[in-house]
Amino acid sequence: MSNNENKVYEVLKELNINFEKREHPAVFTCEEAEEFTGDMRGVHTKNLFLRNYKGNNHYLVVTKDSKTLNIKEFEKRIGEKNMSFASKERLMKYLGLTPGGVSIFGLINDETNSVKLIMDKSILENEYINSHPNANTATVNLSVNDLKKFVKWSGNEVEYLDI
Repeated sequence: MSNNENKVYEVLKELNINFEKREHPAVFTCEEAEEFTGDMRGVHTKNLFLRNYKGNNHYLVVTKDSKTLNIKEFEKRIGEKNMSFASKERLMKYLGLTPGGVSIFGLINDETNSVKLIMDKSILENEYINSHPNANTATVNLSVNDLKKFVKWSGNEVEYLDI
């Protein structure tokens, strides 16, 4: 288990958040994850780390794994232009993560709160959520209410949008 993954469990315990953990082989797509976690209760998520053209604004976008993000439409909604996926170097710098392990829990490593969290409002309609614990070899399940507690703890700016 990596230090990044351990940090997630430590923070969840510190916040008195109950969670279930399922270990599985490394997965790199939502389709691969479905094979090992499809039967877990709650909504499954997709996490995208984006940057604006200038590279001075970074966004962690969390949506249902079944949704597709239209980046051109998205950037209009948030007032940005020419957005793209952030490089693996930026992913490491801002969230302390490597490709394949992008997760809402990466906010743990954003000590300067530089990344804005954009969460799909439809996630809030569910009782439970599933996400990687900053490693693509496990999935954690926790209540959406507890996820909100984690987001508040992170101190990052958050916006809830219909995606």
